[in-house]
Amino acid sequence: MVTVSVSQTSPQIAPKGWALVVDDHPLFCDALELTLKSIGSFTGIETADRLEAALAFLEERPDPHLIVLDLNLPDVSGLDGLVRLKTRAKDTPVIVVSSMADNAIVAGALKGGAAGFVPKHSPRSVFRDALDAIAKGETYRPPGFVEPEGGDTTADTLTRLASLTNQQGRILQLICEGKLNKQIAYDLSIAETTVKAHVTAIMRKLCVQSRTQAVLVAQEAKFANVLPKSD
Repeated sequence: MVTVSVSQTSPQIAPKGWALVVDDHPLFCDALELTLKSIGSFTGIETADRLEAALAFLEERPDPHLIVLDLNLPDVSGLDGLVRLKTRAKDTPVIVVSSMADNAIVAGALKGGAAGFVPKHSPRSVFRDALDAIAKGETYRPPGFVEPEGGDTTADTLTRLASLTNQQGRILQLICEGKLNKQIAYDLSIAETTVKAHVTAIMRKLCVQSRTQAVLVAQEAKFANVLPKSD
């Protein structure tokens, strides 16, 4: 659990705590870095402009105290990027920052494992509030957020996807690309029998009976399915 210094009475961050900012807009990425430096006591702040770059960075340095993630990245298709990050860094709080702050998207991000959601147009004080809430072990919801009424199938989908291991997430991604078990085994340098075992586990966790159904479940994590419908 991350602890940050947001005021004199807030918990102090661990001596070696560091943060990772994932955003492909240089100016906003710089702004996020400056914001974290001004309201937190991190020993270092690293940045990545792609999800794959962030995941590769976490392979080398797997224990950040905080991740700040922009949902709209060039190599990410919607909320599945958040799911993949949470699969890689399960114990690290993730604050989602996005210009898309519709209630459905905020709810989906929080159900997908985000510890907080901060709209990009927010003042620095909102980001401070988010860090303060996370330091207390709470989930931060932005001002004006209203939990959507009725069943939330997107949230259920994200919960199931978040249960996959990192390797299972990679295999599901390759399945979505239409690759067969033999091709997946070659790409990941593992035995085909191992791929088959992972596919069986993936279908069990996603509560589906076929690879096609697994792909459909993965597609439910896309932005298109949580954006408000046009009239």
